[in-house]
Amino acid sequence: MKILRFLVVTAAALAAAGCVSTSDFEASQRQIAELQEELANIKRTASSKEEVQNVNVRIAEQTEMLLKSNATLVAKVAEMDNRIQTTQGTVEQATYRLDQISTQLSQTRRQMEDLQANVTAAATRAASADAGVPAASGGEMTVPAPPVASADPMETYQAAYRDYQRGNFDLAIEGFRDFLSTAANSDLADNASYWIGESLFSQKKYREAIEQFDAVVNKYPKSDKVPGALLKKGYSYISIGERAQGVVQLQYVVHEHPRSQEASLARQRLKQLGIETK
Repeated sequence: MKILRFLVVTAAALAAAGCVSTSDFEASQRQIAELQEELANIKRTASSKEEVQNVNVRIAEQTEMLLKSNATLVAKVAEMDNRIQTTQGTVEQATYRLDQISTQLSQTRRQMEDLQANVTAAATRAASADAGVPAASGGEMTVPAPPVASADPMETYQAAYRDYQRGNFDLAIEGFRDFLSTAANSDLADNASYWIGESLFSQKKYREAIEQFDAVVNKYPKSDKVPGALLKKGYSYISIGERAQGVVQLQYVVHEHPRSQEASLARQRLKQLGIETK
């Protein structure tokens, strides 16, 4: 700016002294104006560069925040999935246990009735027996023992589920299979079959897990475990590198069970794979 002022003053002085013509003075003024415009452009350009740099910094900061948020979201989804599985297992056990208690009460009532009948019959026989004839077994009355109840299938189921929660997957699989062998028509048969698949999935035996989840879908098509079985089938296919099959399974979950928690998890996984869903 000082240089420009010097040029303006000099040009004016020369014009006043008669050293230059009016046209020369006008030409000098135009050059000065051009220099001023050039300096203004330089200032604007420098300002724009600073703004662009500031924008780039803000974009980098926002990108980093989004990446951190996405990682947190993925962790929360995984935690939610684990909590859902634990809650499902607890509800299953409580429901089945109530049914078992009702059944056990009925069995106990029948056993008490049988025991009472046996006692009454033994007393009648003792009263009608000849007084001179000693009673069998040294005169002691023998009462038939009530039948011994067989192992409770629910205890087998609960033990298998505890093994699953503790990470003892081999024991869990064995326990759930024992349960199915003794309670194939139980309301928890579909659940036991599903948890076998989950145990295999946790062991990264993905091919076997896929077969087990197929069994759940085909044998118990109306079960509430079907969406979970389909979801884990998709995960299993992706884990063994069969991405197309996995994507199809996840999309099927979204299409057939759109309001389920499994559909939300399927959408999240598809988004991670770069596939948008409605």
